Amino acid sequence: MRLTIFAVGRIKPGPDAELVSRYTDRLAKAGKALGLDFDGLTEIPESRARTDALRKSEESAKCAAMAREPSTVLILLDERGKSLASRKFADRLADYRDTGISRAIFAIGGPDGHDPSLRDRADLVLSFGNQTWPHQLARIMLAEQLYRAVTILSGHPYHRD
Repeated sequence: MRLTIFAVGRIKPGPDAELVSRYTDRLAKAGKALGLDFDGLTEIPESRARTDALRKSEESAKCAAMAREPSTVLILLDERGKSLASRKFADRLADYRDTGISRAIFAIGGPDGHDPSLRDRADLVLSFGNQTWPHQLARIMLAEQLYRAVTILSGHPYHRD
């Protein structure tokens, strides 16, 4: 199963980008043996539309187009989503993979969040807590949790309960 991160906004070079790269590199190397291939990061610029509804609509349309691919699950990151422990998250990824899903897209929205139509399309709305996180930190946390999920599934001691 291919794992893709879709993010609204660009991350500038520096420590944040380096951490994302560190975890996605580890994910790419460790995930292959488990059938979890990191497919990359797709960044789009924030919309310049006048209203938040239009901005969310424009940004979400680009993500929805990617999620139209057959056998794709869409996982949105949103503070109002479901909070999963790391092991449960790893199990969910394994379940998707084992049921024949070919791609999982993890979407990080822009400052205005996700359009309601994209939320309706999502297979899972995932939260890293009730707080709102800057997109740079959300990327780092997502990349790390994807890597952690792979280590959990492989029995590597990185994760400790």
